[in-house]
Amino acid sequence: MSDTLPLVTIEQLHDYRFAVSFENTNGFCTDEAPPTGGGDGPSPSQLLAAAIGNCLAASLFFCLKKRMTAMEPLRATVSGRVERNAQGRLRIAGMTVVLDVSAADARCLDLFERYCTVTESVRNGIPVHVQVRDSEGTLLYDDANTP
Repeated sequence: MSDTLPLVTIEQLHDYRFAVSFENTNGFCTDEAPPTGGGDGPSPSQLLAAAIGNCLAASLFFCLKKRMTAMEPLRATVSGRVERNAQGRLRIAGMTVVLDVSAADARCLDLFERYCTVTESVRNGIPVHVQVRDSEGTLLYDDANTP
C-alpha cells in the first residue's frame, strides 16, 4: 500500500526566507538563522526536528490513549547536533528527543517508537528524487539522469 502525502509548496520570498504552504492547512514562513538569513521563521533543520518530535509525541499519545492512560499534557523537546562531513558541508549528525508525560504505560514505551512514520523513515534514510524546472516547466535537472 502506498499513499501520497498532501502537497507542500515552498516559494522564495527574499534571500533565505521562504513561504511554505500545505495542500490541506495553513502555511508559514521559514528562514535561516543570522548571519545567513534573518531568523524570521523556523529553519529547515528545525522543521525536521519538529517533525520528528511531533511524530514521536503523537505516536506515544495514540498508544497511551488507546490504553486509557491519563497523560495530558504531553511535551516533546528536540535538540540536535550539526557537524561538518568529510567534504566540509554541514549535516545533522544526530537528534535527541525528550518526551515528557504525566503517566505512561510500559507496553506503550516498548512499542510507540516503531509506529512513528517520520522518525523511522529518517533513521533508515529517505530516497529523495530531485528535479529542477524553469518558469515554463522545462526540466533543467533530474538527479535520476545523473550517473
